Amino acid sequence: MTSPAADLALLNHPDRATRLSAAERVGAALKAGTLRRETSDEVNCHVHTMYSFSPYYPAMAAWKAIEARLLAVGIIDHDSVSGCHEMLDAGASLGIAATAGFEMRVSFAGTRVAGRKLNNPDSEDIGYIAIHGLPRRAFTEAKAFLAPMFAARNKRTWRMVEALNALIVPLGVPALDFARDVAGISQAADQGSITERHLMCALARRLLESAPEGQALLTLLRDRLGVAVPAKLATLLADQSNPHRVYDLLGVLKSSFLDRVFIQPDAAECVPVARAVEFGNRVGAIPVYAYLGDVGESPTGDKKAERFEDAFLDLLVEEVVNLGFKGITYMPPRNTAEQLARLQRLCRTHRLFEISGVDINSSRQAFTCPIILEPQFRHLVDATWALFAHERLANHDPDLALFSPANPLAALPLDERVAAYAAVGKRIDPFRPDAVAHLVPTRSNRGSVVG
Repeated sequence: MTSPAADLALLNHPDRATRLSAAERVGAALKAGTLRRETSDEVNCHVHTMYSFSPYYPAMAAWKAIEARLLAVGIIDHDSVSGCHEMLDAGASLGIAATAGFEMRVSFAGTRVAGRKLNNPDSEDIGYIAIHGLPRRAFTEAKAFLAPMFAARNKRTWRMVEALNALIVPLGVPALDFARDVAGISQAADQGSITERHLMCALARRLLESAPEGQALLTLLRDRLGVAVPAKLATLLADQSNPHRVYDLLGVLKSSFLDRVFIQPDAAECVPVARAVEFGNRVGAIPVYAYLGDVGESPTGDKKAERFEDAFLDLLVEEVVNLGFKGITYMPPRNTAEQLARLQRLCRTHRLFEISGVDINSSRQAFTCPIILEPQFRHLVDATWALFAHERLANHDPDLALFSPANPLAALPLDERVAAYAAVGKRIDPFRPDAVAHLVPTRSNRGSVVG
């Protein structure tokens, strides 16, 4: 019999069955009071896992959310749904509300915002969107939908490895092997995506192997690779005891080196935005545009100060509505109060669902987002509970998807529909999240039924 501490460590074991078995035992310990849990009202609907890039498998991500006192957590991996079953299963075992979806890059060519840099620092015409609220019954179809993009991205990443080797080998840095050093640190064998972060992580590891001593590493970066290292990050990178050193170096490389080897994705990898939105709507999910906004100082150190959507935001939001998006997702800690107030005003005007979360790519990042408890953002907590209810109800009956025309509450204004679904979400037992038949909202009860 394992101890609670051992079971917690097993939540990040390479074997999925081992992780989920450990989650069941940890959940039992929580129920028995052997492990104690403190909660706040915080939620986070935008957590990456090892199925894109993160230090955490989904089961561990669910536990980290509990450690952070969250009441709900959502998995959003890039170009992959391979971790979604695990997140929902682990959430049910651990007793935390869990949601699922994926993030992807799409082409905005041919739209009214074509030719602009949207929310993607690397490319014009290509933007990030999220398919939130993906019902479990749609996971297999989503995996098939993403498969061609997964294959195209891997081919492009292989070419970037070749371009990278052409730069580092003449400097005496050993070459990277795509299969071993890049794909090998991903979950590609289970259709987990290989991202630019994997490429930069592989390079970071190679540089640390070549120059482990702090000053030698900084010399290699600045003098031989020509990478600008901000003073704060230079201090962190020089510290060999820094437990986040690989992630800190990855952030520097992504911000100041990636563009030298970056190859633009093609149409096979970034499908037309209308096609992606149509898919999300058809399977009963909630397609949303991912707002970035003009960037000053990046909280993760991997984005340069740069202008994005703010100069044409009104037009963009109009086009988002025209394309069939149902909402906008954003991360309050990334933006100014003025940016957020403007975005929220546009969402209200155009009746767009608002979703929030803070992406987790590094061991340095916290799962918490205290700003969400401030009055201006408190509605995002209810939106999360509505999202949780939407997924479970839509999986029970497709007509109960929040935006389904056949939804019994379809005639209600969006804010009333969200409030009704939030009421349902708060009544769902997180240990038995699929038991929702008695909680179906109607025009008469609007989510007020207590089973």
